Amino acid sequence: MLDTYREVVTPEGVALHLPAAGPVPRAVAWTIDFAVRVALLLVCGMLLAFLGRAGQGLYLIAMFLVYWAYPIVLETLWNGQTLGKKAMSLRVVSADGAPVGWLAAIVRNLLRTVDMLPFGYMAGLVASLADPHGRRLGDMVAGTLVVHDEREREHAPAPFNAVLAPPAALQPAEQAAIVAFGERAPQLTAARQAELADIVEPLTAARGQAGVLRLYGMANWLLGRR
Repeated sequence: MLDTYREVVTPEGVALHLPAAGPVPRAVAWTIDFAVRVALLLVCGMLLAFLGRAGQGLYLIAMFLVYWAYPIVLETLWNGQTLGKKAMSLRVVSADGAPVGWLAAIVRNLLRTVDMLPFGYMAGLVASLADPHGRRLGDMVAGTLVVHDEREREHAPAPFNAVLAPPAALQPAEQAAIVAFGERAPQLTAARQAELADIVEPLTAARGQAGVLRLYGMANWLLGRR
């Protein structure tokens, strides 16, 4: 899944990595949503059957709303998720990572009629497999992206028992990378921490656990923990 990440840089200069979802989890989410729609229509059909002809007309309206309004309303008002997407930990976002709006939700769902051609979502599947971010035609036109809804764990801060000034002046990107290491490394294994620290051995002048501790110290120094 690493090669499907979409990097977006916000106006504040923060790089967001959006883990784009492939066709398989999206198909499973669609199947769940289809089952929900069928269940809703069955309930509506049983309730409206008692109203005779009037019930038939209301059922057609309910069918239209369940098919079209269900995904549009939920994606717009419920963090880009339908029940199926929620179950599969997926959500729809704008191409820049912002929450999806009404217009984008309407466009991407209306264009399902194109993605369905010639049958069985064939056009959408081909587009999804060809696009590096797994987008179907509706997503491309609407400027949206379906991503894995990863809830990031709270980052443990760099240990306070180590403060070390960098031996050389660092560029802003280099400072950000060291601070990010200090925040994220506690979530990694010791071997992975050492592997990352070894990359900047010219800066730390140490390898292995010693390099990790020096990076922690520099992260604390950059964060003002004197």
